[in-house]
Amino acid sequence: MTGTEMLDLGPQAAVVARLVTGVPEARLTGPTPCPGYAVRDLLGHLAGLTVAFRDAARKDLGPTTDTPPDASAPGLPADWRERLPGDLDELARAWRDPAAWTGMTRAGGVDLPGAVAAAVTVDELVVHGWDLARATGQEYAPDPSALRASHAFLLEAAQEDDRGDGIFGPVVAVPDDAPLLDRTVGLSGRDPGWTPPAPRP
Repeated sequence: MTGTEMLDLGPQAAVVARLVTGVPEARLTGPTPCPGYAVRDLLGHLAGLTVAFRDAARKDLGPTTDTPPDASAPGLPADWRERLPGDLDELARAWRDPAAWTGMTRAGGVDLPGAVAAAVTVDELVVHGWDLARATGQEYAPDPSALRASHAFLLEAAQEDDRGDGIFGPVVAVPDDAPLLDRTVGLSGRDPGWTPPAPRP
């Protein structure tokens, strides 16, 4: 799988940071489009991947870059509202270094080219940003450059899979004339129309 052209992750990281700070406390235990993940779990996952891909960009390989993606969701730090936006900013700054996009690095316990790790990073920010926005009732407008890169990455992944699956699961069919965000979400294995179930009376 190829990577993506070098781009600034700052705008998309800032979008996700705003979503993080806007999460209502009452929604932390609510469901998300990620099966088996409550909002709290999704935030913990975001916290873990943000640090992991920051360190992958820095080629600072170790425990943070060796944890497989199917490991249990990390716990959510008590200071997540302050820490996660700061870590997202550090992530974006780490990927502004051209050296991050060259050579090899590691993420999720897998060795991969820097440009591919960057593509995965962008995709995680775009797709999980949508997850978080939908789960918490917030508006979502991803950075256009990041959205295009995420769509291209997921489309290639689906085309390379003999079953037509994406990296997150079976692709959800979305009309070709649907908005790019909906098509990207569908390629990630999510239903663009997902909304949290109504609370029980």
